[in-house]
Amino acid sequence: MALRIGVLASGRGSNLQAIIDAVERNELSAVIAVIVSNNKGAQALERARGHGIKASFVNPKDFPSREEYEREVVGILKENGVNLVVLAGYMLIAGRPLLDAFKKRIINIHPALLPSFPGLHAQRQAIMYGVKFSGCTVHFVDEHLDGGPIILQSVVPVLDGDDEESLSQRILVEEHKLLVSVLKLLSEDKVKVSGRIVRIL
Repeated sequence: MALRIGVLASGRGSNLQAIIDAVERNELSAVIAVIVSNNKGAQALERARGHGIKASFVNPKDFPSREEYEREVVGILKENGVNLVVLAGYMLIAGRPLLDAFKKRIINIHPALLPSFPGLHAQRQAIMYGVKFSGCTVHFVDEHLDGGPIILQSVVPVLDGDDEESLSQRILVEEHKLLVSVLKLLSEDKVKVSGRIVRIL
């Protein structure tokens, strides 16, 4: 399937940059159709514009409800022919309009080995719990927070003396690789889902 990716991002957009770089190096056969952010100051928007990618800021405060905001976002994604949505540091929980419009076509990257440490500050949670390994997970998005079917994971050791920042930086390196790997598999139609189980062909 020819991937036309829509990226939702709220912050610096380093995972977005990894996708852009992979496309520009011809490592990933895909088109980044549009970037949408809920944060006017998101660096992700500047990264997109710097590479000639359409970038839209949609302010949730301009809408009477989260559902109305999300319907606007869905409209932008559909106008741009998006067939896969990537949540890359998107700090809002996907709601029903987005989930219904792109059923099993939304992926997210999370900085922990799910199902451990869902939600915010996953790296801090890992440090405080005392785990010896952490990492990152790319998963399909459903109605459960960080709870959709897991596609791929990458493991990062937690070292003596690690703090939230040092662990976050090492995980981030793996996030960039893992996200691109999953997008390659999807572009080659090698990902099959059966209930909670994801099989890589």
